[in-house]
Amino acid sequence: MTGLVKKLFFCGAKSFPSDVELPEGHIWVCVGMDHEGTQRFELEANYLNHPLFEDLLRLSVQEFGYSYAGALRIACEIDLFLHILHLLRSSNPTVHYMELNDLMNSFHAGSGRRELPCHHK
Repeated sequence: MTGLVKKLFFCGAKSFPSDVELPEGHIWVCVGMDHEGTQRFELEANYLNHPLFEDLLRLSVQEFGYSYAGALRIACEIDLFLHILHLLRSSNPTVHYMELNDLMNSFHAGSGRRELPCHHK
């Protein structure tokens, strides 16, 4: 686990009350920008070590800081987050070489919005 992820877990995401138990190796994340609201997603914890998620977490620190109550918070548009999850779940090896800024630019240009899966909890 990277230093940033550890710091976010130990300084931020204290607890997230829920009636739903997560499978081992999964965590809750809250995704969204303050002005659009947030949604809670179940996420495989190993995704947090992926370079795209590390970049998302760096952006989230700028938005929310290290200390907050609840689940790990990710400052990202929900549709873009779903697109990133779709790419990671696709097992396409090129996803490991993608840069977040390039991915965001292509997504906002319209290439990502048509293929979004809606698999969240």
